[in-house]
Amino acid sequence: METEEDILVYSKPGLLINTDLPDINFTHISNLTDTTGIIQHALYDMPNLKEGYCIDDNSRALLLMVWAGKDKNNLTARRLLPVYLSFINYMQTENGGVRNFMYYTKVCPEKNGSEDSFGRTLMALGYLVNEGYSPLLVKAGKEIFANVSHTVDYLVTVRGIASSIIGLCQFIKGNYPDDLAKEKVVRLANKMVRMYRDNKKENWHWFEPVLAYDNAMLPLGLLHAYELTGDEIYVSIAKESMSFLESKVFHENMLRPIGNQGWLPRGGQAAQFDQQGIDAMAMVLYYQQAWKLFQDRKYLSRMNNSYQWFLGANDLDLSLYDPETGGCADGLQAEGINHNKGAESTLSYWISHFAVADVLNK
Repeated sequence: METEEDILVYSKPGLLINTDLPDINFTHISNLTDTTGIIQHALYDMPNLKEGYCIDDNSRALLLMVWAGKDKNNLTARRLLPVYLSFINYMQTENGGVRNFMYYTKVCPEKNGSEDSFGRTLMALGYLVNEGYSPLLVKAGKEIFANVSHTVDYLVTVRGIASSIIGLCQFIKGNYPDDLAKEKVVRLANKMVRMYRDNKKENWHWFEPVLAYDNAMLPLGLLHAYELTGDEIYVSIAKESMSFLESKVFHENMLRPIGNQGWLPRGGQAAQFDQQGIDAMAMVLYYQQAWKLFQDRKYLSRMNNSYQWFLGANDLDLSLYDPETGGCADGLQAEGINHNKGAESTLSYWISHFAVADVLNK
C-alpha cells in the first residue's frame, strides 16, 4: 500500500504537499466580476470593460465556484456562483445553443456561439448538477442543462464534443440513472473514435492534423466516457493519444505547452510561444481523472509538473501566478510573461489549483 511519503517522492521534481499550495485568493476574480458576470479580459490588473463578457469564461468560473463553494466558509465562491449561472441562463438561445460574447453594454453580437463554448458550458453545468452545494442552484442547473443538452448530437468539432462528454457524464453521476444521456455519451465518444482513426498516421496519434489548444481535453473526454461505459476502446485511445501529446509537450519533466504562434501541424515544428494557461489546466484535469481511475503514481508526477508551469517551472523560470492579487498572467511569451491578467488565465490557474488540492486531500 502506498504511503504519503511514497507519493511525494514519486512526484519530484518540485515536491508538492497541501502546505505548498498558495492560499486561496479570489481578489482578482472578484474585481473582474460585476452583477452580470466575469469580464473576459484585463488591462494588467484592471478589468478591461471594452472587451465585455463571454460564456467561455463564465462557464469556467461556474466550474471553479462549484468546487470552491464546497467550503461553506468560502463566502466569495458562494456569492459569485449564482452570478455566473445567471449569465449562462441568459445566454441560452431558443434553438438549444448558447451565445458566447456580450458587450459591456449588454448587447450580444451573435445568434449562436462556437461549439467550444457550448461544450464548456455543458461541462460546467454537469459539474454543478453532480457536485453543487445548493439544492436550488442544482435544480436550476438541471433545467438549463436540459434546455441545451438535447442538441449535442449535432456537434461536429472535437473540443466541443469532448467537453460535452464530460458534462454529460457529470450530469449522469448527479442524476443517475439516465439512459438517454448515456446514449448521447456513447454517440459522441464514437464520433471522437472515428476522428482519431481518420487522422492517425504512423507518427501522428491525434484527433486532428494539428496540435492546437486545450489539447488534453480530448483524451480527457474519452477517459470520462470510459468511466461511464467501461468501453476499452475509449481508454485505449485516450492513453495512446495522451502519450503522443506528452512526447510533444514534456521536456525533461518540464511542461512546454504548444505555442499559439503556429501550433504544431503534422509534419511540422512546434511553436514554442505563446504558451497559454488553458493548456496547462487541461493537462492537470487529465491527470486528475487518470489518477482517480487508475491510481498510478506517474499521474501524480505529471499533474505536479503541469501545475508547476504556472508557478515558474517553465521555459523562462517565471511565475505567471501573482499571489498578491490571485491573478494569473495571460501567457508565456518569448520576451517574458504577458502582464495582462484576464479571466481565462486566472480561472485556468485556480481550476488547476483545486484539481490538485482534490487529489492531495484524498
